[in-house]
Amino acid sequence: MRGAQETQVEVFSYLSMEDRVPKNHPIRPFKVMVNELLKKMDGDFNAIYADIGRPSIAPEYLMRASILQVLYSIRSERQLMEQLDYNILFRWFVGIGIDAQVWDHSTFTKNRDRLLQSAIAKVFFTKVGERAEQKKYLSDDHFTVDGSLLEAWASMKSFQEKEGGPTDSEGSKNPDSDFHGQKRSNDTHESKTDPDARLYKKSKGAASKLAYLGHVLMENRNGLAVDVEVTQANGTAEREAAISMLDRLPGTHRRTLGADKGYAAEEFVEDLRARNVTPHIAQKKNSQILDKRTTRHEGYEVSLRKRKRVEEIFGWGKTVGLIRKLKVRGLEKVQWLFILCIAVYNLVRMRNMEAEA
Repeated sequence: MRGAQETQVEVFSYLSMEDRVPKNHPIRPFKVMVNELLKKMDGDFNAIYADIGRPSIAPEYLMRASILQVLYSIRSERQLMEQLDYNILFRWFVGIGIDAQVWDHSTFTKNRDRLLQSAIAKVFFTKVGERAEQKKYLSDDHFTVDGSLLEAWASMKSFQEKEGGPTDSEGSKNPDSDFHGQKRSNDTHESKTDPDARLYKKSKGAASKLAYLGHVLMENRNGLAVDVEVTQANGTAEREAAISMLDRLPGTHRRTLGADKGYAAEEFVEDLRARNVTPHIAQKKNSQILDKRTTRHEGYEVSLRKRKRVEEIFGWGKTVGLIRKLKVRGLEKVQWLFILCIAVYNLVRMRNMEAEA
């Protein structure tokens, strides 16, 4: 028998948002972890707000909404506010009531700029790392480093001469531009859309793109990121960022560092040894950078296998976490987004490990 459509609109609901979210939904333990971390950041939030003035959107709301944006691959703040308006799960996670008015996307963005201009993303990443340390998920001895190209939110048409470059007299948003045959480099040209971006290609034969470089230092036990950094794209940025992240690790005991062939440079190996770090770097063909004193050990082969797990971090970030094609401009904002993305990845990884335990 064919059922009839119910056209009467329900005025009241007898189910709360808590009841609407399934008890076995994977976001439930995720929310518990996020709330636990944000509670520990209360003092950090207080430090970036004045004691007087008009109340802003609570930073806890801003952080939860930003985490949702990364977790559910929402490309814009306008779409985020739209989802928050009618998606019960989103309201439940952020912590606003079912009848509460959702913020305008421009209001949300302006309020979040206060977080962007502070080190809150780095503080959140650090708190995530402290939780992983308490759970004994992290290795203190064995690490892997890698970098990945982050495509900037700027077109090649915007890459123009620094001084005296062509301008669009008609004021078109997408003017015609013919730069074929021209010699263009970062020394003479810059993006008028994102001046911090640099023209760069990751490998021979690849197309040059306006980009940044994102760097991750991963511990080898469970594949969690212990440090991150974003730099302008250039040929030495990966090795320089690796040294910088190693220098921020606590302690001076013996460690190992796995890396791909892009790090196989004699000067880099010497810098590692000077820091009591054994280089477990994949060697180029006929390379003599590492000899049998290092490569004969079983740990070297283990590091070469483990180092490939760092690609899981970048893979998740680029398919889910909004860093394949950046949605923000400027080194400061790109760094904020990248740090938050990798912090969310760590939380997802820990949630999965705890579910399997």
